[in-house]
Amino acid sequence: MAIHILYLWKDRKRFFGLPLSFTRYCLSEDRLFISEGFFNIKDDEVLLYRVRDIDTERTLGQRIFGVGTVTVFSSDKTMPNMVLKNVKDPIMVKELIHSQVEEAKTKRRMRFGEIMTDANGDGEPDDMDDDME
Repeated sequence: MAIHILYLWKDRKRFFGLPLSFTRYCLSEDRLFISEGFFNIKDDEVLLYRVRDIDTERTLGQRIFGVGTVTVFSSDKTMPNMVLKNVKDPIMVKELIHSQVEEAKTKRRMRFGEIMTDANGDGEPDDMDDDME
């Protein structure tokens, strides 16, 4: 039985603006996926409610070919930084990921995460009483 996931966005890592790569990126309603390889395939994903920050970078060469790099920082222990290299229209991709992250956090009622801190880096918010001392 095949499971079909509805993807909101899909792209490949691009060279000279062309999708000539075996690295694929996909965004669903609740996860961001990266799949690398041809013979040996490695799949990774990040749950969107774990995303903490999103950055974009566009070098001169990338701007010439209309691509850029989107880096997603998360509290995921196995994939704390997911780098989407040379994707088409990186600003649009960043905004799409951002809107899905906000929606995922709202569904899980995780808006408090902006107030809480994670000073020890264990992925769990620290106790507010500890910060006040």
